[in-house]
Amino acid sequence: MCGIVGAVAHRLISSVLLDSLKRLEYRGYDSAGIAVLDESDQLERARKKGKIKELESYIRRSPIVGKIGIAHTRWATHGVPSERNAHPHICRDTVAVVHNGIIENHDLLRTKLRQKGYEFSSETDTEVIPYQIHDFLTNGSSLFDAVKSTCQLLEGAYALGVISTTDPRQLIAARKRSPLVIGVGESENFIASDVFALVGETQRFIFLEDGDIAMLTAETIDIYDADGNLVARPVHEMKISADAIERGEYRHYMIKEIYEQPIAIEKTVDGRIQAGRVLDAAFGPTATEAFDTIKAVQIVACGTSHHAGLVSRYWMEAIAGLPCNVEVASEFRYRKQIVRPDTLFITISQSGETADTLAALKEAKQLGYAHTLAICNVAESSIVRESESALMTRAGPEIGVASTKAFTTQLVALLLLVVALGKRNGLTGSQEAKIVKELEDLPGQITKVLQLDGEIECWAQQFGNKHHALYVGRGAQYPVAMEGALKLKEISYIHAEAYPAGELKHGPLALIDSEMPVIAVAPNNELLEKLKSNLQEVQARGGELYVFADVRAAMENAPGVSILRVAETDEIVAPIVYTVPLQLLAYHVALIKGTDVDQPRNLAKSVTVE
Repeated sequence: MCGIVGAVAHRLISSVLLDSLKRLEYRGYDSAGIAVLDESDQLERARKKGKIKELESYIRRSPIVGKIGIAHTRWATHGVPSERNAHPHICRDTVAVVHNGIIENHDLLRTKLRQKGYEFSSETDTEVIPYQIHDFLTNGSSLFDAVKSTCQLLEGAYALGVISTTDPRQLIAARKRSPLVIGVGESENFIASDVFALVGETQRFIFLEDGDIAMLTAETIDIYDADGNLVARPVHEMKISADAIERGEYRHYMIKEIYEQPIAIEKTVDGRIQAGRVLDAAFGPTATEAFDTIKAVQIVACGTSHHAGLVSRYWMEAIAGLPCNVEVASEFRYRKQIVRPDTLFITISQSGETADTLAALKEAKQLGYAHTLAICNVAESSIVRESESALMTRAGPEIGVASTKAFTTQLVALLLLVVALGKRNGLTGSQEAKIVKELEDLPGQITKVLQLDGEIECWAQQFGNKHHALYVGRGAQYPVAMEGALKLKEISYIHAEAYPAGELKHGPLALIDSEMPVIAVAPNNELLEKLKSNLQEVQARGGELYVFADVRAAMENAPGVSILRVAETDEIVAPIVYTVPLQLLAYHVALIKGTDVDQPRNLAKSVTVE
């Protein structure tokens, strides 16, 4: 991983490839490269460690010119970030390949290829691919057949873009468990790992299925499925504006996306509620029949999406009256599962391409879960296509690696689902209407929280020299504390942990001193008094407390205790509201630390490998 683009056209495409790579910078990467076939049908390549601007600067000095080419931004999995490990990889000046994913049997393939006289120059798993393709080419295969035969040998996940001097008008694409899309142009065609890469080039896209191999020329697209059959995949018209992925007046994408949350939440609710009721139709044509049978819920997700699932467990059991289990997707497949009858299997993913979550979904379908539902932000993604039904979060493009609006819209979508299921299990009409009203008022609540930005920025000054932080919350605010700690560590590189506040005395109090700030979320609910007692334990040991508290909570500023008042908030939507100040705190601390807010080190936006 992390970003693939490719083009075959009747115009020079180096600048197109570079511009497309720039649109994928948000995914995170450590090196970049490009390869084209020049006017003499010879391969030219440039690779640079670091940012795309380094590659662009090099190409300005030493132009690479051609009408067919591939390019890549790499996020290291095998081998350190370096120029020799960067993509594209080339074999004997004949075959060039870009690859997302992981080839699990690369050691075996490398050993066999070395026995045939091939010498490798990188530490990557990817390099075996062009060498294996070259081996088939030397035995008389066409480029397409050589790629097909190579794919049959590969174990693991891959999205591939391939060009070769042997068939200089063809761009070959293949995918297995890693996303790849074809952009359909006028007398030119493209490939990319993300539709955003091709904004400005085309609005028409074909989403390849697992096992597909495609042969592209400037005029034609031929796609073959895993069984070798020529297939017609649908062309999707997608209206993506360049404005949607520009920062505009904002310094970073992250702060832009934090401020977009009121609108994103409004869009998530729009058309899904009517006259105080949540509409079953929002979940798809089979939802009514499916929901009538549900007796339990299993949620699987990763990272921030997992935190959304943890919040929803409180709602699912308290409001819908259904037992709910939430599990990290990367662990789900590797233990024996006991599947309860009539269980709804829910996957949550911003991109819809999260490898562990997608693999868990496929496993769940084999295990016999009654129904599958995806909560996702990308309608054409693999997880959505693999699920029986789906609810789109409508967050719009999220470019910052640290998820913000995707998380809050996931929570809104999950609360809609909780209400839909709860109606079948004792939730009254008046209770439903109350929750719907809270959802309708939520954008205004978030707007009020955003007005605290200046005060939060002042708080952030106290974190400039800190190396550790502790987040605490009780009940549904505990996963919110987990999300707040994740945001701080992701973008400021401060080590942060989250605990249920009641667990402080079971170990974490040993860490408390004046250098360990403790951040607490304190809505006005039945757990507030217990939370106050927990916070007094911190204060008594010299800890510095920073508390986001409901205006009704009887808490006052004191030496070592800073209180920031949050507008009166209903308990049900409080986890969504209290998420926002924690996002703002992490953002402003990262600015003080001088980190790369939108592209934090070592992280990728869409994790498409296990």
